Amino acid sequence: MNIRRNQIGKEGEDLAQEFLIQENYKILERNYRNLLGEIDFIAEHKSVICFIEVKTRTDDQKGSPLEAVTPRKQKKISQVALSYLKETNRIDSQARFDVVSILKFSDEKPEIELVEDAFGLSEPYSY
Repeated sequence: MNIRRNQIGKEGEDLAQEFLIQENYKILERNYRNLLGEIDFIAEHKSVICFIEVKTRTDDQKGSPLEAVTPRKQKKISQVALSYLKETNRIDSQARFDVVSILKFSDEKPEIELVEDAFGLSEPYSY
């Protein structure tokens, strides 16, 4: 990943964090990583554990940020999320997958959209 994409991603995550806090999310983890992968944010919202993917775009040539959360990406996030729930003894907690979409054109005010419960587990998992 090049330096510019890293910078855009970090800026998007910073914007998302501010937005999530304003929306009464309690941030538990940022850039949580384990052997299975990474999740941008793990937060609690109204007693629900939320696994949040942030996608930032500076143009719409490659589609919307939401379209970037492909089934393959969803599966990876699901695996990391289930692993986190197991590691933290929260496997019986209510959980969901949210996506924060950020369109940041030049110096304009960014467009931020939160999609709660954006996707579910696509296949059965067991622990």
